[in-house]
Amino acid sequence: MTDENTGPASSEAGSESRRPGVAQRLLALLAAFDAEHRELTLTALARRADLPAATAHRLIGQLTAWGALEQSESGAYRIGLRLWEVATLAPRSSGLRRAALPFMEDLYETTHENVQLAVRDGLDTLYVELISGRSAVVVRTTVGSRWPLHATGVGLVLLAFAEPAVQERVVAAPLQRFTSHTITDPAKLRAKLAEVRRADAAVSDRQITADAVSVAAPIRDASGSVVAALSLVVPSTANAAALIPAIRMAARGSSRALGYLGGGHRPASGTAP
Repeated sequence: MTDENTGPASSEAGSESRRPGVAQRLLALLAAFDAEHRELTLTALARRADLPAATAHRLIGQLTAWGALEQSESGAYRIGLRLWEVATLAPRSSGLRRAALPFMEDLYETTHENVQLAVRDGLDTLYVELISGRSAVVVRTTVGSRWPLHATGVGLVLLAFAEPAVQERVVAAPLQRFTSHTITDPAKLRAKLAEVRRADAAVSDRQITADAVSVAAPIRDASGSVVAALSLVVPSTANAAALIPAIRMAARGSSRALGYLGGGHRPASGTAP
């Protein structure tokens, strides 16, 4: 007798189980957008999401009707305001931004330089707020953009106080070079992270662009854990060391607003040597 479970129907069921579900396909379409792809045609969306054009068209229609996507005058698609509205409810972003913004504004009024707020998301630095001036040095970061942890001021702070396992994954992976000053040697990166923990601040010297230096400090929550980093990005000709007290003060003010009562700083528990 032929086992009915081994026939064509079973094969089809297996194929169906391997096919991405509707939620996965919707998320793939949203994930097709990034800092370099803010507007995409239907064809480009389908290609980047690895979906058949007909499927992409149907799902894009649903996302547009809900407000997650919207069409520009050219007919291309971009992230809609409804999705942005939902995203602002994320506690890691909304509560942090409320706590840090007054201190970021004070920093900007004092320096008229770029002020940035970032968190760690996996092995990336994710920027959640940015204040920049017309005369400030041009930066390549935008709200929502991601950069490697090893190359920016905020990234060095977030990496220095991350769990040892996170540090080891970053150090063990190829370290992307952006300029001749980017740290790409694992031993030098380990030494830099130790320096950041001792100083409770980081200076990223021309690692992303040759004309800018980033000075950053950690923001802690009520438990004392580093949950974000605050930075000033200034021209490479500026005296970065002279800015460390100001960025530390702003970061500590933000930490107090989050409930941190410690007076100084302490290394993260279990931090790699």
